[in-house]
Amino acid sequence: MAEELTPETPEETTEEQAIKQRKNGLYPGVSDELAENMKSGWADTELRDLAPIAQADKTAARRAALSARFPGERLVIPAGNLKTRSNDTEYAFRASTEYAYLTGDQTQDGVLVLEPAGAGGHEATIYLLPRSDRENGEFWLDGQGELWVGRRHSLTEAEQLLGVPAKDVRELAAQLKEATGPVRAVRGHDAGIEAALTDKVTAERDEELRVYLSEARLIKDDFEVAELRKACEATARGFEDVVKVLDKAEATSERYIEGTFFLRARVEGNDIGYGSICAAGPHATTLHWVRNDGDVRSGDLLLLDAGVETNELYTADITRTLPINGRYTELQRKIYDAVYEAQEAGIAAVKPGAAYRDFHDAAQRVLAEKLVEWGLVEGPVERVLELGLQRRWTLHGTGHMLGMDVHDCAAARTEAYVDTTLAPGMCLTVEPGLYFQADDLTVPEEYRGIGVRIEDDILVTEDGNVNLSDALPRRSEEVEAWMAGLKG
Repeated sequence: MAEELTPETPEETTEEQAIKQRKNGLYPGVSDELAENMKSGWADTELRDLAPIAQADKTAARRAALSARFPGERLVIPAGNLKTRSNDTEYAFRASTEYAYLTGDQTQDGVLVLEPAGAGGHEATIYLLPRSDRENGEFWLDGQGELWVGRRHSLTEAEQLLGVPAKDVRELAAQLKEATGPVRAVRGHDAGIEAALTDKVTAERDEELRVYLSEARLIKDDFEVAELRKACEATARGFEDVVKVLDKAEATSERYIEGTFFLRARVEGNDIGYGSICAAGPHATTLHWVRNDGDVRSGDLLLLDAGVETNELYTADITRTLPINGRYTELQRKIYDAVYEAQEAGIAAVKPGAAYRDFHDAAQRVLAEKLVEWGLVEGPVERVLELGLQRRWTLHGTGHMLGMDVHDCAAARTEAYVDTTLAPGMCLTVEPGLYFQADDLTVPEEYRGIGVRIEDDILVTEDGNVNLSDALPRRSEEVEAWMAGLKG
């Protein structure tokens, strides 16, 4: 990795400072002659007559709905900034969900502003970093310049792609400081923008904006549904990749599984949608096991919970619990089949007009019945459910909304989410599980260290539901046949 030309003072380098620092000798080895040479001899690479992004009409409709919800108020939605990983390296940038949902843009430092206009409407402007300046040397001297991190779109190009007027984001903070009238902003992504709005916003008003944008994503449009399908299809191929290399994982660790799935996510999408859970053996009883540094042993189960995030930032969230050697033991199959039966009951409860909580209740009832049947908890089943005794081994809710965030719509009000009724266009996971901890003395020894979860992504339709992740088998015998076919 190339090291940047670093100024000899701790002062942050900006585009405006770059040439001044060169003249002051702060960049070693940069002569006036070299600086002048770098200004010229470059071809015109401006892109013209660009077609709008695929979701441009959708993002326009979303902005219109937002405008109607908050008439007469200035609305500020930032993409966010780079975050330091270590010293002078940064994490890969991922635009805030709210910003990407409203613009389709994913560039760092971007800010969408809706300015109040006549008749209660708004004029939308997207504020972006323009292309690197060739005159002041920023494009090759600054660590975020074009020759270091790649070409940015010009403001004109951005306008064509996004269908929104674009301006230089470096001018925005000063404008916001001088602005008057009511303002709402999405917080937590851009400290500089928040500082410019310190005396203009309130936590209560900003929270109302965040809640609205979360609830707006409860119903997916056709573009979003297509993206979720794409994510599920890519994820299924990632699971196939993993099955094919389980022998190599046995020779190394869970990280081989993690790396194998990550390759598929990067080839077919933007990234993984969340940290992959590659939990082998007793690690499967830890709900969010993401260390992925354990042994992979024949005869154990692998709980693989992973999802590809598409290039438009929609993620799948799928779990399969697989026998590492391709065959479930008798006890593993009994537990797996119980979870499958619970998932079937949960999926059947997903339909328009049903209460959101119904699918959870249906799955939990089946699991409670199995636990009573196996003698692990004293019945009757109604008593177990009333007291929640099954939760020692089921632990978590049976699902959640899915979309641009793996736990999508998380800021929605209770009455709009878990206390609502399901409607066409909602997409949610159904993921019951049973987890018998390795140190749980209340269950027979042979149960200890077994964890099973089965998870699929379910779209509510006009007449029921569709399983977007049905490319992956779920029945135990189908899983075994699928694995055998992949292993050849």
